[in-house]
Amino acid sequence: MPRIYLCFLWHMHQPFYKDLVTGEYRLPWTRMHALKDYYGMVRILEEFPRIRQTFNLVPSMIAQIEEYGSGLARDPFLEAALKPAEDLSDSERDFLLQHSFYAYPSRMIYRYPRYGDLYDAWQTQKGLEHGRRFFGMQEFRDLQVLSQLAWFDEEFQATDPDIRKLVMKGRNYTLADQKLMGAKQQEIIAAVMPEYRKLAATGQIEISTTPYYHPILPLLCDSNIASVAHPNVSLPPRFRYPQDARVQLEMARRYIAERFGTAPLGLWPSEGSVSDEAFTLAAETGFGWAATDSGVLARTLRRQVGVDAIYRPYRWRQGGRELNVIFRDHFLSDLIGFVYSKMSAVEAADDFVRRIHDNCRPILSEGRDALVPIILDGENAWEYYEANGRPFLRELYRRISEDERMTATTVGDAFGLFEPELLSGIFPGSWISANFDVWIGAEEDNKAWAHLLRAREVYDTAKQPDTERRRLAYEEILIAEGSDWCWWYGPEHDSANRIEFDQLYRSHLANIYRFLDLTPPEDLSRPILRTRLQALHVEPSGAITATIDGQVTSYFEWIGAGLYRVDERSGSMHGKKFLVEEVRYGSDRSYFYIRVDFHSSNDEPLAETEARFTVRADGGSKVSSIDVRLSHGEARVVGQKLANPSCAPEPAVVCAFEKVLEVAFSLEQLGVETGGGLSFQLSFWQGGLPVDALPQHGWIEMPTTEPFNWLV
Repeated sequence: MPRIYLCFLWHMHQPFYKDLVTGEYRLPWTRMHALKDYYGMVRILEEFPRIRQTFNLVPSMIAQIEEYGSGLARDPFLEAALKPAEDLSDSERDFLLQHSFYAYPSRMIYRYPRYGDLYDAWQTQKGLEHGRRFFGMQEFRDLQVLSQLAWFDEEFQATDPDIRKLVMKGRNYTLADQKLMGAKQQEIIAAVMPEYRKLAATGQIEISTTPYYHPILPLLCDSNIASVAHPNVSLPPRFRYPQDARVQLEMARRYIAERFGTAPLGLWPSEGSVSDEAFTLAAETGFGWAATDSGVLARTLRRQVGVDAIYRPYRWRQGGRELNVIFRDHFLSDLIGFVYSKMSAVEAADDFVRRIHDNCRPILSEGRDALVPIILDGENAWEYYEANGRPFLRELYRRISEDERMTATTVGDAFGLFEPELLSGIFPGSWISANFDVWIGAEEDNKAWAHLLRAREVYDTAKQPDTERRRLAYEEILIAEGSDWCWWYGPEHDSANRIEFDQLYRSHLANIYRFLDLTPPEDLSRPILRTRLQALHVEPSGAITATIDGQVTSYFEWIGAGLYRVDERSGSMHGKKFLVEEVRYGSDRSYFYIRVDFHSSNDEPLAETEARFTVRADGGSKVSSIDVRLSHGEARVVGQKLANPSCAPEPAVVCAFEKVLEVAFSLEQLGVETGGGLSFQLSFWQGGLPVDALPQHGWIEMPTTEPFNWLV
């Protein structure tokens, strides 16, 4: 009977945050994700022996984990969390206030009531000086402990009695609790790599890897190759150092062999970035297979590709070199990364398994097996899930284990089950839009590449003998070649740590000169970052009465309305689709009005999109929900639960959709009293899946204070 072979590849990666000159970790994310994700993601498989998977481990990440696990890492973020609250200076208190809320509020902060209270208090303060006055010694100690506990792995929270006791205590932590939290951190991180070695030894997982410091291999080989995928893109001076790409590959393979006793055959090129030159180097350095995205396959084959093309292996062959290749199912992988966190574990697992069966049915009906590659980031998505994604994964793995037609296997073993289709070449691109635009082409990106090229050329011409300092200078070059720095440059992504990433990148470059006993160029002291986009939220300035016709009837119609415009930088997880461009809202004495403007560039039809509105009367005691279905040029209400339904002659909801979506809600039936306020949320769904939400967490509030008391 034909079978479905599922190949999960979880990519585990963090940038190299350590400054080789100072020895300090400049950002805490490797430690935080080692606490929360790396151990549990592989440990959970012990509950499901039929589930075999591939884990892609980046060597520079492992090196950081091992240093943390040994207790030798110098991390000022951890030091601030462990210092007795009584001894904190004003600057250390400021540091804690600025850096202790780096968690997704609804899933991680509010999960711990005291942490949520501290977060709310910090949000209401007007600057650090006010915050220091509000936060006393006990508030700071509770913040120190809870900001760390929120990242502790679910496995340890459930099974370790000491950690469970800390979680259950909830507040009023002592210095002894603080010390225990620090000791348990090291204990958790020290358990990460032994767990991977354990399951790799049993064969339940396969270890693949990525070039040592996670560079974009095709751009190291030749930065001008970016113009193949994006003709006429603005490029920096040409960077061409294939020898560095080879070193990054050789270092990675050697490092994994040392840690696991055998060299890896599998390669997830950083960000799925491939080219013929990169594949040649991978084959020459001993790799047997690689993976990238279905978008690259489409551009390689010069046609749109469906599951029949994606759900099979390939063999790239060129110049006497060959490499087996799989192409990730972009859509299914992104459902896990960006969508299923908004659904219940049961609904999400059911939807995922159903979609796989639907996709594979035509292939199986022809008597052929199907190979389904699911490849995605194995860490960043889970903070948006209930209980760090463990309920979802358990439900998904249970269903796969019990499915008679499914087998979850490793990528390496899958190649022995199929006859690969030959490819004479590979299109140069990444998993993001089958090009390299995220890392090169924007002004900030190109400036970063120009700085790197100058430092690389200085290294080549420096008259320093081969000493330890020259070796360190070259290591800094390899670190600066990593993809993560340019991930945060340019217009695509934003982060609370974007400024720190810029500083750290320039520090790595400056260290090259220092290790060569040269003075770093002065311009490395200035930021590469130019501007930082902010989400725009303008409160209403006057009453409005809108005509609900789905058109922008008049410029003056919405004057005085509030405005909420989406900030489209997508953070650490690339791929979120933004459906909505902006929302306008306002009121008169009778109705609350909302207008939704959609992106004109949206490539998916809005027909059969469902808009869900939730409106909460001031005080949160009365909540109404209204579902509106968008069809071809019209909108209709398909469901409503009103806080105060009545038989009043005016309808509860009036809606229209043509150029824009316009909705008017009866204030009386929403349960909003005269002079009262309200808050609202809206989300959009397509095919039963959530595709966008405003705001991402919390509520948009309708102000009631002067100068605009909108119901008086």
